[in-house]
Amino acid sequence: MADCVFCSIVAEDSPAYRLYEDERTLAFLDIEPATRGHTLVVPKTHYETTTDMPESLAGRVFKTVHRVSDALESVYQLDGFALVQENGVTANQDVPVPHAHIHIIPRYGDDDALDLGWSGERVDETTQQEIAATVRDELASDA
Repeated sequence: MADCVFCSIVAEDSPAYRLYEDERTLAFLDIEPATRGHTLVVPKTHYETTTDMPESLAGRVFKTVHRVSDALESVYQLDGFALVQENGVTANQDVPVPHAHIHIIPRYGDDDALDLGWSGERVDETTQQEIAATVRDELASDA
């Protein structure tokens, strides 16, 4: 996609601190990191959301996420890391970056002050059962 910054990075038309790439994926440092080592993993082919991607490509993206996360844990002795993936503007997917991507956000104990913050409330059992049945039915119809 001509106006996609991530496609421009993939094509090496825009600069990025590349960490890893293979024939289908690219991992590079986030330009506005939440914590030290904050990395983005993208498919090299443009897809707006993860559900737009073929399953095989989504698997490759997560294989790269696994590999890079492991390296970050090893190099920085992380206390953990968060994986964040947002689909669509309502889910906070950046409006100027409509390209599927996974954030790997290293966590450094209490020192990083990162708040991924959502506050949830327990849902009653009837609602949970209804949601589970509806989604299971959809999954079964796709099989």
